[in-house]
Amino acid sequence: MNRPLIISDCDEVLLHMVVHFKEWLETSQGVNFHLIGHNFAEALRWQTSGELLQPVDIWRMLGRFFDTEMDRQQPIKGAVEAINTLAEVADVVILTNLIDERRDKRAAQLAAIGIHAEVYTNQGPKGPALQKIIAEHAPSKALFIDDLAQHHASVAETAPQVTRLHMCGEPMIAHAIDCAHKAGHAHSRIDRWDEALPWILQRLEEPARVEEIG
Repeated sequence: MNRPLIISDCDEVLLHMVVHFKEWLETSQGVNFHLIGHNFAEALRWQTSGELLQPVDIWRMLGRFFDTEMDRQQPIKGAVEAINTLAEVADVVILTNLIDERRDKRAAQLAAIGIHAEVYTNQGPKGPALQKIIAEHAPSKALFIDDLAQHHASVAETAPQVTRLHMCGEPMIAHAIDCAHKAGHAHSRIDRWDEALPWILQRLEEPARVEEIG
């Protein structure tokens, strides 16, 4: 039987993102950043006028950040050690919502901090992409980690046999985001790796039921 499979998000699970994005915007791009939850549409305002950035400008800023500033991103506390511990007993892949052209750069970014894992890029809900990954790896069981509630809802709908952990390791936004566990779309909500690792290891040690294999 194949090993278990961990499918993990990157930003705010393995790497800090919004705190570095905010710093870059406010110090070099003339943009103030005040994020509540994940509502980027009302988070960015021009410093000179106080007006909200238009969606096209927000996407442009995000694209520029990932093209030129990914080296700013620092690991979430405990993430590198936890992922490498999990890699001893499971296969680990990264499912990140970046355009496909940034896949190799994300893989190199993670390798530079000691996380060597296959990277899959995706746009939109993650359920369909996760289904394809599971079909490719045919694991004994699968566990999904992400910081966004909508991705847990997508996975719950398309691959309900997958164990789902909602994690947001960025204190700046963790308290404000929708909770997938409360919504019934994740099996647990844990925002610290020192608490998440034993929970994950316990889930991996549990015998797989037939309906969990897909």
